[in-house]
Amino acid sequence: MERPDLLHVRAARALRRPHNWIELAKFSTVGAIGYVVNLTVYTLLLRQADVHYLGAATGSFLVAVTNNYLLNRLWTFRHRRGHFAYQGMQFFVVALIALSANLVLLRVLVAFGAGKIVAQAVAIVLVTPLNFVGNKLWSFRRR
Repeated sequence: MERPDLLHVRAARALRRPHNWIELAKFSTVGAIGYVVNLTVYTLLLRQADVHYLGAATGSFLVAVTNNYLLNRLWTFRHRRGHFAYQGMQFFVVALIALSANLVLLRVLVAFGAGKIVAQAVAIVLVTPLNFVGNKLWSFRRR
């Protein structure tokens, strides 16, 4: 394990590299598309299919994570493509961790009186940094 002062130096260097900011912008664009896909599917499952809000969040997650993996693989991190299934599994593991955090936040926000759609919108935004870091450092890391 690296010393904390070395991690600080590496993080500072990473912030000065333009390609990291470009990747973050691309990842955010893909995330914005995934955000719309997630909320659209979530709303349809909630209102049209009468699915419980936690089930709707899980279903919309599956659709959005598939969309996000393909777009990130083909565009954001195309220069870091590994084996499709192996990298996809890593992406899915990171996404499951993010989903777990999302479901906890969603449940808490709804319990505190937030509307189900608003709560999901907020929960997605709050877990996005976790998702980006996990995918950049593990799923799409340089090999």
